[in-house]
Amino acid sequence: MNLDHVFVCGHPALDFAATLRARRSTRFEMFVTPARLNAWYLESGLVDTITPGTDEDVRAATTVREALYRLITERRLGEEFDRETLAVLNAAARKDPVTPQLTPAGRHTEATPAQALATVARQAVELLSGPDVPLLKECGNPECTRVYIDRSRGMRRQWCGMDSCGNKIKAAAYRARKKSAPAAAV
Repeated sequence: MNLDHVFVCGHPALDFAATLRARRSTRFEMFVTPARLNAWYLESGLVDTITPGTDEDVRAATTVREALYRLITERRLGEEFDRETLAVLNAAARKDPVTPQLTPAGRHTEATPAQALATVARQAVELLSGPDVPLLKECGNPECTRVYIDRSRGMRRQWCGMDSCGNKIKAAAYRARKKSAPAAAV
């Protein structure tokens, strides 16, 4: 499985929720160490520098991530939010967020993992209470459980990303068609 963090969902909170991959089958955890968690915060553009994390930061992040994934699913399906799950996300959102600073070189954002997590939680609150809720869709790849914002014309996007899922599904469909096509007459 690819260890690279992927940002195809159209919103940082959705990309964060997608860091546990293939939830219905092989389940692949991206936050296996504090360094991998911090790498996500850096690669997402949320922070420019981050203090070293701990195993507790990973536990907190995965707890918030799982609550977030459940809330995203409930919102996408038009279901009522689970109160305990909501409390987990809101508690994280109440903590001190990342605070950008102006430097002679421009904007710089330094944070702790806890501040980065609070910022992701706040972004999730904005997303799940905002105008993009009707645009939330789950990837059409049965192995993928990413939810993304579909801003395509006519809302016809089927996959979280062409590179990650779309090409795989299209290539498999092509191979299946070729295999089942009758041999051409010679």
